[in-house]
This record gives sequence, C-alpha cells and structure tokens, in this order.
Amino acid sequence: MSDGTPLPSLAHTASANTLVGTAYVNLRRDIIQGKHPPGSRLRVEHLKDDYGVGAGTLREALALLVSDALVIAQGQRGFHVTPISLEDFRDITENRVLLETEALRQSIAVGDDTWESAVLAAFHRLSKAEQRLAADPEARFEEWEQRNREFHRELISACPSRWMHHFLGILYQQAERYRRLTVTRKPIARDLQDEHQGILDATLARDADRACALLAAHIRLTYDAVAQLPADLFTSA
Repeated sequence: MSDGTPLPSLAHTASANTLVGTAYVNLRRDIIQGKHPPGSRLRVEHLKDDYGVGAGTLREALALLVSDALVIAQGQRGFHVTPISLEDFRDITENRVLLETEALRQSIAVGDDTWESAVLAAFHRLSKAEQRLAADPEARFEEWEQRNREFHRELISACPSRWMHHFLGILYQQAERYRRLTVTRKPIARDLQDEHQGILDATLARDADRACALLAAHIRLTYDAVAQLPADLFTSA
C-alpha cells in the first residue's frame, strides 16, 4: 500500500473541530448542494448569522474555500461561488482520466493481497450505498459520495506517487458539484454498480489495459451526463 496522500473528503479536515472549521464544512456542503448557486455572491454580513459565527470567522472559512477553488475572492466585490461550466468540467475530466488511469496501472503492477482486500471491501460498501441511492438520490447522495470516493481511492492506493495522489485529490474534489448534479438529476441512463463491477473485475484479474479503459469510460460518462443537463444550470466563467 502507498503512503501517498489519499483522495480527501475535505481539504481542511484538521480544522473541522474549530469554529472556522465548522463554518467551512457547512459552507462547503451548502455550495456542493447548490444552496449557494454557482456565481452567486456570498455576503459575509448576511451569512454570518446563518452559520452562527462572527464576520472574521466566516471570512477565514471563505478563505479556505478560496484555496479549494470553490469560492472566488474578487477584491472590493467580495466573495462569490466559483462558476461551473462544461469547459471547466471537461478539463477536470480529461486530467483526471490521464492521472487516475496511470495510478491504477501502477497499483495493479505493485499491489499486494492487502491492497486487493481493501479494494474489495470498498467495493462492497459502495454496492450497499448504491442500492440505497437508487431509492432516494437526494437523501442518499452524501453517503454514496463518500463510498464512491473510498472505492476510487483504494483502487489507486498502491500507486507509489505522492504527487499523483495529491493532484487526483484536488481533481476529485473539484468534480463533486458536477457529480452531484448527474446523480440526483439522472440526465442519462447508466448503471453505476455495473460500471464499478467491471472496473473491479478487471483490476483483480490484473488486466491493466481493460481496467484502465473501463475506468476512463466511467469517468468520461459523467462528463457526457453533465453535457445533457439544462444550460441554465451553468454560469459563465
């Protein structure tokens, strides 16, 4: 198993038990869920009461979200939610395909029995979450997102490159807003469990070419789904 940085659930988990960290977690959740739409202004004087913190604390939380690229600081114009666009998601998607398939190829080459066991366990948890997701996508998205993240993390966890893990963590996190839209709105028909099963089977068979091809198709299919969403969901960059 690699000691590289895994795909993170949050960029700043170390601060999660502080006032700033709590505000950060809650703001991030509301941005991902669309409560604060892409491109909208985040007015500190209004939001501080909604999140139960002072203006200074809220600004610190917003600064963390700026470093996550989920919020833009625009000088005298204040803070705004980072816009989303098809062009942006295509860039995220293609870079993720490039790096994640290489990380999977390296994991297949060097992964041991412990790695295989971790991949299998993550797949089992994801399969259970996907069954619940089908019944209520809105209510079950957070659970599914966590299990999906864990499965993708374990697939590449034997890759020895710390920097590859770091950059993939950033790309995975940046895709979350787009991923939520496709899972909750279902713009195209797809069987996520079958897609993940295929990737798992090829990985455990040590068929690197097939596993990487299936992983690339899986990631790109989310872009195809986003491309079918109504144009008014997107904001200009």
